[in-house]
Amino acid sequence: MPGPEQLRDLMPFAALIGAELIEATPEVVRGRMEWAPERCTAGGLLHGGALMAMADGGGGALAFLNLPDGAVGTATIESKTNFLRGVRDGAVTATSRVLHNGRTTDVIETELARESDGALVAKVTQTQAFHYPRAG
Repeated sequence: MPGPEQLRDLMPFAALIGAELIEATPEVVRGRMEWAPERCTAGGLLHGGALMAMADGGGGALAFLNLPDGAVGTATIESKTNFLRGVRDGAVTATSRVLHNGRTTDVIETELARESDGALVAKVTQTQAFHYPRAG
């Protein structure tokens, strides 16, 4: 099983946004991203797209670690985000867990929280489709 650094290196966009994987098992994937001005919207708020991208990367890594027999990859086919509060400094941690592991899809939930006080920043539910090689 690849470690967190190897998984993150498979997703160059995660490095671009400053996300890091700190734990990666078939049960849970945890990531972290520091607040930085280049990741913000007006007023110094961490951009929602950066948070969504971090959650998507963690969910994708978790789905990859749970590929069913014969599957060769995974891709997000649906994602829903509820934003609960803004982030103006510090770091955010993301914790992804599988809600449903099927033959063709996984449903994954990711909670994003401020590292400083554990306050929930956003909750993301996404569906990952598994890819199988074509016959013939």
